[in-house]
Amino acid sequence: MDLPDVVIANLHRRRTGVSATVAALVPVQRAGIELAVVDSGGLGLGGAWRFRDVVRAGWTPPEAGRFRVWHARRNNEMQAGLFLRDVLRQPWKLVFTSAAPRRHGRILRGVMNRMDAIVATSARAAGLLDWYSVIVPHGVDTDLFHPPADRAAAWAEGGLPGTRGIGAFGRIRPSKGSDLFVEAMCRLLPAYPGWTAFLTGLCQERDRRFFAGLRARIARAGLADRIFFLGDLAPAEIRAWYRRASLVVAASRSEGFGLTPLEAFASGAPAVTSRAGVWPDLVTPEFGALFDTGDVDGLIAALRPLMADPDRVAAMGQAARSHTVAHHAIAEEAAALNALYAGLQAGRAPQRRTTS
Repeated sequence: MDLPDVVIANLHRRRTGVSATVAALVPVQRAGIELAVVDSGGLGLGGAWRFRDVVRAGWTPPEAGRFRVWHARRNNEMQAGLFLRDVLRQPWKLVFTSAAPRRHGRILRGVMNRMDAIVATSARAAGLLDWYSVIVPHGVDTDLFHPPADRAAAWAEGGLPGTRGIGAFGRIRPSKGSDLFVEAMCRLLPAYPGWTAFLTGLCQERDRRFFAGLRARIARAGLADRIFFLGDLAPAEIRAWYRRASLVVAASRSEGFGLTPLEAFASGAPAVTSRAGVWPDLVTPEFGALFDTGDVDGLIAALRPLMADPDRVAAMGQAARSHTVAHHAIAEEAAALNALYAGLQAGRAPQRRTTS
């Protein structure tokens, strides 16, 4: 089998937000171009290559254009690309996507500055870089993430009590604001008996004490039968819980881009978020609410009027879905990346832009 001219790297064994981005984008990109994936994380995308086989096949000439493209999103993936291009002297152009919420350290910036193109996922991310080539915001697959035919029936199918759900998605850890969500629920749920809260996501060993503290807080509030931890779910089950939720909370203290609000919107659920990542650019009063990052009282103030008015929440969810289909579909992200690849394959160097 011939090595395609575009190779996407996913050199991480656990499923992370970056992995989810690759898993969502690759099938859409493949509608326009042929590409391979070097995948250590078992994403099951098909067309997967081992890195050592890419090394062997990289000596062959590209099928179209003068260069192949290696797209990295992690530090080790950039280093693998540098090995192919600068050590082996194979005909590669290197792309790196940066969504970092803070400025990279000097050493990492030195590695990034050896890329042929840098994609920033937002203007905010671009402003933290020495230079960038293009801003390509993340999109969401609005076919995979979609509203249920009947949200009440979808909620009942999930097997949790109550008549409607409020959910938090992502790992259980301080940076995701899991404690802020739990505290808000402990203070709000007694006043709103129809609502049940849930959290999805992996808790790593280093966060076990934090997790135990959350469970203890829930027990003290007497809400163990109304706040549930669902664990590390498969992607299809995560999408199902988005469809079951009437309202989604994203309380992160730090985010790069942060897809949770878009996934909620596409699923027909409004989102209440912190001001982390690009969320202030995505969330409007029409289909969500913002609170100051780390401010649990602000989160409670944003949630209270929504939990008191389920009809308003349902209308906001419909508006969120319509807006996301029109403005944040993943096909636009895929098309922009494929166009960048085509220019690099032909040897056209993209302009290096700065925000200074």
